[in-house]
Amino acid sequence: MSESVKEINVGLLAYGAIGDEHSRAITAVNGLRLTAVADTNPDRLSAAKDLAPDITTFTDSLQMLDSGLIQLVVISTPPNSHYLWAKESLNRGLNVILEKPMALSVEHCDELMALAASKNLLLVVYQNRRFDADFITIKKLIDEGVIGEVFSYESFVGGYSKPCSYWHSDAQVSGGAIFDWGSHFIDQILAIIPSEVDTVSAINQKRVWKHVTNADHADVLITFSNGARASFTNSDLAAARKPKFYILGTTGAITGNWDPAAASAPADLPAILTVHRSDGTDEVIPNSPATPYSFHQSVVAYLNHKTPMNVTTRQSRDVVAIMQAAEESALSNGRSVIPLLIK
Repeated sequence: MSESVKEINVGLLAYGAIGDEHSRAITAVNGLRLTAVADTNPDRLSAAKDLAPDITTFTDSLQMLDSGLIQLVVISTPPNSHYLWAKESLNRGLNVILEKPMALSVEHCDELMALAASKNLLLVVYQNRRFDADFITIKKLIDEGVIGEVFSYESFVGGYSKPCSYWHSDAQVSGGAIFDWGSHFIDQILAIIPSEVDTVSAINQKRVWKHVTNADHADVLITFSNGARASFTNSDLAAARKPKFYILGTTGAITGNWDPAAASAPADLPAILTVHRSDGTDEVIPNSPATPYSFHQSVVAYLNHKTPMNVTTRQSRDVVAIMQAAEESALSNGRSVIPLLIK
């Protein structure tokens, strides 16, 4: 290990599928060392030890936070507890990586940001879909001016299927259908369109699936000060899927169609991207490979050298502000709402 990189001891607070993803990244990245995992499920702790046999495991998360074994904690609990666990961690002088969404209210986000700043600690959200191969490719094409200035951006996730009965489908825990996938797709929208957001409107529809509390179908529309508009749809009632991406620019367009090889879980594979040019020609564009574990590498660079990160807390906070405005709009059947963004 380079002498310029100080090793950071990491604890994982909750160890589900995303905990396993973080464990693999920590093991692979120079400057991170997994030293502790906390989970109430013994089977998950066993799974954690299979990947990292030398870790200390805890069934009480507060004991892990108080153990002195870690300087950085990755919080992978359900969304309605992100604020609580981040506050407990920051108050103990620990740097924090939060799963998305950052919290379920912009007020809680602001409180956490102020707390982290007062203690000179890192607070950042793992916006993992920012590193998807299809999105990386889309952003590269747009940054290179391949389709000109983007003025209309649509994104979609879903299909026609019975939602699971886990916390993802419980609005009190997940924040609702807008928060569940919007944490990814609205973050992507803000990374593509640099203009300020003017208004947000949204509709939640509950028509078929009565066993869960999330909306069956949710539409969010974001209007920007430069006139551009972006929409995001999350649906469990879409018998015909829209493209994952449909992006119009002043000199061309990009479509991102679902990979037919992923019929059961299409969001888990990159979209098939096509550039449509103004002369009527089309070209399928191979997805650019993502740099493995680049987010975790950026955490090491920030904590060691204060190198600015591409994912910032402010961005994730503003995603929450837009989702909160969308939920407020949906309560009034789509009335436009001005989100509480940082100016």
